[in-house]
Amino acid sequence: MGLNVLVTPRSFAAHSSEPLDLLSDGGLTVLRNPHGRIMAKEEMIAHIAEADAVIVGVDPLDREVLEKAPRLKVIAKYGVGTDNIDMRFAQERGIKVTTTAGANTEAVADYAFALMLAAARRVLPIDKACREGDWTKRTAVDVNGRTLGLIGLGQIGKAVVRRAQGFGMRVLAYDAVRDEAFASAAGVRYAESVDDLLREADFVSLHVPLTEETRHMIGERELRLMKPTAVLINTARGGLVEENALCEALKNGTIWGAGIDVFEKEPPDNPELLSLDRLVIGSHCAASTVQAVDKMGVMASKQVLNHLQQLNGVETE
Repeated sequence: MGLNVLVTPRSFAAHSSEPLDLLSDGGLTVLRNPHGRIMAKEEMIAHIAEADAVIVGVDPLDREVLEKAPRLKVIAKYGVGTDNIDMRFAQERGIKVTTTAGANTEAVADYAFALMLAAARRVLPIDKACREGDWTKRTAVDVNGRTLGLIGLGQIGKAVVRRAQGFGMRVLAYDAVRDEAFASAAGVRYAESVDDLLREADFVSLHVPLTEETRHMIGERELRLMKPTAVLINTARGGLVEENALCEALKNGTIWGAGIDVFEKEPPDNPELLSLDRLVIGSHCAASTVQAVDKMGVMASKQVLNHLQQLNGVETE
């Protein structure tokens, strides 16, 4: 019986055949997502039954889905966030879970900074007004020389720091695990608490995983701690921000603006968010560059092959 790999991300091998070639040359039959979108739970159950491996984006891989995948041996996350995967049950089943950590670091950091600039300088409402013949000058806020607060100082957070240095920004960070060597070398100061960071920062960018501890870590109380000229950026996970509270804060001018690439449900449940000119919206696309997509695809394919070959006693590079 041959080995099958289910591939759900729509961008997989979109710009290069190398990820697919690796799987095919390794003797795997590739089963593609036929829906052209994120699959629902029932669709995942239908397609995963014959899979020995899965390369997955944000499609659901909870216990109910995994129970319908008796042959599954490895899950390669096409990205880094594993909140759509029942990690505990995967471990119980002996299913290997990998991520493509590092493949999209620079792309996400670029996009975080793009959202920061767009929200601060009101790029979208100015563009919209100009297209309608309104050449009125709109006053915005500076990015250069201001204070950036990073909640999470992992690989992506550190990449954002490098960009902030070019804008002469002061950088505050909060992380449960401190990298004192990096902070010292990069001139980053650690805040004693998230609240302290929110009070001091002009820009707040989130770079933490979604867990029970971080879910809705930014809500009404936290938004009120921020400056009225502050900007919130989220390229991490939608569940980190309580969206109705953010909507009210933007409507009321509690904060200056926000750049949000990720929502709890995509598109968001609250349609009012889509009408706010203080909000720059992304479609969970921070990692979607040609270069990052190619890297993630190749890395995920190699992880699948390596694990399956190791199980079969085949030496891998």
